[in-house]
Amino acid sequence: QVQLVESGGGLVQPGGSLRLSCAASGNIASINVMGWCRQAPGKQRELVATRTRAGNTVYADSVKGRFTLSRDSARNPVYLQMNSLKPEDTAVYYCYAKTWDLTNYWGQGTQVTVSS
Repeated sequence: QVQLVESGGGLVQPGGSLRLSCAASGNIASINVMGWCRQAPGKQRELVATRTRAGNTVYADSVKGRFTLSRDSARNPVYLQMNSLKPEDTAVYYCYAKTWDLTNYWGQGTQVTVSS
């Protein structure tokens, strides 16, 4: 089992920045992929950014050049640095982990609201 706890959401003006953190605990050695997803009201959950243990990182087209995922090792927190935020980035952001046996885990979510 893996537990994920997010922090760092909040209200920010358009063009501003936020950094989200995700701390993993439990069977950390079983994790291959970690990252972030988000779900806006009335929309499906979408992948924002993920990184494998080998260091391969993938970003959604909508956040490329604005968001940066960092993950030094499976034992350190995963961070999502979000710059140049737009109102359409408003969503609940979920930390995400996938283990080697392809089990998915989600955190409880943290609200990010971009509004003037």
